[in-house]
Amino acid sequence: MTQRIVILPVQSDRDGTPYESAHEQTVATAESLGFSIVDPDDGNATAIVVVQMIDSQIIEDTLAQNPDITWVQLPYAGVETFLPVARKYPNVTFTSAKGSYAPPVAEHALALTLALLRHLPDRIRATSWGTTYGSTLNGANVVIVGAGGIGQELVRLFSTWDTTITVVRRSPEPVDGADKTVTDDKLNEVLPEADVVVLAAAATPETKSMFTAEQFDLMKTQAVLVNIARGSLIDTDDLVAALADHNIRGAGLDVTDPEPLPDGHPLWAEPNCIITPHTADTPEMVIPLLDERIVRNLHSLADNKAPDTLEGLVDVQAGY
Repeated sequence: MTQRIVILPVQSDRDGTPYESAHEQTVATAESLGFSIVDPDDGNATAIVVVQMIDSQIIEDTLAQNPDITWVQLPYAGVETFLPVARKYPNVTFTSAKGSYAPPVAEHALALTLALLRHLPDRIRATSWGTTYGSTLNGANVVIVGAGGIGQELVRLFSTWDTTITVVRRSPEPVDGADKTVTDDKLNEVLPEADVVVLAAAATPETKSMFTAEQFDLMKTQAVLVNIARGSLIDTDDLVAALADHNIRGAGLDVTDPEPLPDGHPLWAEPNCIITPHTADTPEMVIPLLDERIVRNLHSLADNKAPDTLEGLVDVQAGY
């Protein structure tokens, strides 16, 4: 059967940006493989490829108009906003970009970690020579929460130093390169020895507020926390208190709850907190990676592979 593909959005409002490039790349690849590009109201579409973030209602409307759709490609690794739609269509396979964006996001997490360990927040604000000093990753105990593409890339990067790496994940299956892998119910057991904690888990009901005052009290006062996952993983008020009380050395956040973090929020004034505005994976960095994911999946579809064998399968029940 000839694939009839809807590309969303049909017309980008970001012409001249990497999003336009993603749209053109998808069209060119699909047409070269003999697929038809159709409008959302075609009625006989078989697949949807989303090349930039859109309202999930648009996807739901397109699915309702095209009962033959079997595959939806989503543009981002985080899929929580699309899950209500995906659960209404259990016979449709959803794939995401998960794993594709791992290198730039893990790189950002490493940058935040090193900045905190070397006291850069303090030194950037300094107006005199001072006496503060930093610490090295060599000999550090690193706890990585999450074992997806980003978590695995973090293991690779932190292994450059003489570190001991523990990965916390849902499954007990060992992660390649990690010194130890534990299930998430063991999180509190590994926190007391951690010098660095990096959050790279998906946002699900189970991971919501997984870091509260309880976890901060378990951590070393010289430990640093980095979050490049989702802001909901941390209770923000408890983090503010932990930093103010010096329960931990510092925090590096590329994501917050709420997001954007409002002007005047206490975290902005916290001297041991670095906040970047969800820029670990900018469009310029990730659109080429998304293009590669879409192209590979389109080629697999052309080879008559089943949708559930495509890259980046979304586990609708698990939420990622």
